Amino acid sequence: MTRRLGRAAGLISLATMLSRVLGLVREQLFAALLGAGRYADAFNVAFRIPNLLRDLFAEGALSAAFVPAFKASLKRDGQAAAWQLGNRVAGNLLVITGSLVLAAALFAPEIVDAMAGDYRVIPGKHELTVELTRIMLPFLMLVSLAAVAMGMLNAQDRYGAPALAPALFNVVSISVGLGLWVAGVDGRWVAIGWSIGTLAGGAAQLLIQLPPLWRTGWRPRLGLDLRLRDPDVRRVALVMAPAIIGVAAVQVNVFVNTMFATSEPGAVSWLNYAFRFLQLPIGVFGVAIGTVSTTRYADASADGDHAAMSRHLVEGLRLVAFLTVPATVGLVLLDTEIIRLIYEHGRFTARDTGATAAALNYFVIGLVAYAGVKVIAPAFYAARLTKIAVTASVAAVAGNVLSNALLHPHYGYRILALGTALSALLNFTILYVMFHRRIAAVPHGALVRHLIKLGVAAGVMAAAVWGSARGLDALFGHDRLWARLIDALVPVGVGAGVYAVACHALHVEELRAISDKLLRRLRR
Repeated sequence: MTRRLGRAAGLISLATMLSRVLGLVREQLFAALLGAGRYADAFNVAFRIPNLLRDLFAEGALSAAFVPAFKASLKRDGQAAAWQLGNRVAGNLLVITGSLVLAAALFAPEIVDAMAGDYRVIPGKHELTVELTRIMLPFLMLVSLAAVAMGMLNAQDRYGAPALAPALFNVVSISVGLGLWVAGVDGRWVAIGWSIGTLAGGAAQLLIQLPPLWRTGWRPRLGLDLRLRDPDVRRVALVMAPAIIGVAAVQVNVFVNTMFATSEPGAVSWLNYAFRFLQLPIGVFGVAIGTVSTTRYADASADGDHAAMSRHLVEGLRLVAFLTVPATVGLVLLDTEIIRLIYEHGRFTARDTGATAAALNYFVIGLVAYAGVKVIAPAFYAARLTKIAVTASVAAVAGNVLSNALLHPHYGYRILALGTALSALLNFTILYVMFHRRIAAVPHGALVRHLIKLGVAAGVMAAAVWGSARGLDALFGHDRLWARLIDALVPVGVGAGVYAVACHALHVEELRAISDKLLRRLRR
């Protein structure tokens, strides 16, 4: 089972890594074109609205609710019934998200006022944010349909196309960005063009999944069941409604942070750039393992096998910790070097680098917890214990809002990043405790011993990374691009090597499993 999890998660991780790397290229191009000024702030606020709805309706809640229902229908009633369920869910979602898009477009000025009322102080900034919001709102409909396609494919253990879909989104965005760069248009038209490119990228995410879905036997049929007469559609709706709240903590916290950050010029963009770095390890490790775990939980829950659910959780958390603990250390020690290399070009200044690094230092405190929530939360939806996930998410959001309201006026945008990290830790802690109490026993001692080993290995790695980074900066400085490459990438390589050696010496099982897999592939 561990090998199956590793293979599937490995495939998704590679595709997601490609997507995240392309995402960094996209953000690098965006930073060079717009920096962290008024146009970048306007775009980031405008995209936050459809992106929040996307995270809640399309990727998070829909996956948690739809995959177990589709899996159960496939096992119980066969493929034809499962396809009918998928088409009905897609039809319902199209009507609901279409209505939301129309309403949000109509009330876009009021929504932007609620999020970024301070933008009215700067001439044209509020109006541009409203315009960009209206352009990008249909993105929600496209990615909602893409999420249904992803769920149908993942439920049949087909992970390749869904995992590659975000990479295609980034390819389209980068292509549009390069066109804007070559055209030499001003900042306003860069923001508008980038918004149109975002919409095109959403369409690409859907289209790449249709051919493999067609090959599995799916055919598009107009399906609509808004009255929820189909019990399986009703089950998806009943699970999805609380799941919207249950999986919302990080996304809602980022949304809330945006509302607070608009009072500081540039802060919205600094927080956005910093969180993008965090999304690389979360996406590559947490989302990949969580996606596979969702299917495994659905199988185990359908069979009533609680012991299997515990095994899946432990395997997922061990692998997540093995990958995210060193990522946390690396981002803390090399924050400035990495941000300087990726972003400090064009209109992105050294001041922006320092401000983004400061936010990243606080965000990264919650990295292991962010990824852990991706692994553990789907278990509660598979087990139909949605109230627990909802409670954990609401508690996390409430804690973040409270800390923002009390501390942001005194400490500025950095506290927004810290609040998000601490809320992720709270969310994970509640879910972990309740999994042990309500679903299946978790071997705490074994997990603690695993974390201690990883902590020792990461400590040795930290010393090597710190020493190499300081020495290289003293030798080469960081004024030229080649020097920045050396300053950022060589310590990463040193750290990865030292961490691997330390884990080998400490007999960390995950290292051996990954090494064996790589060796088998090389022999082939």
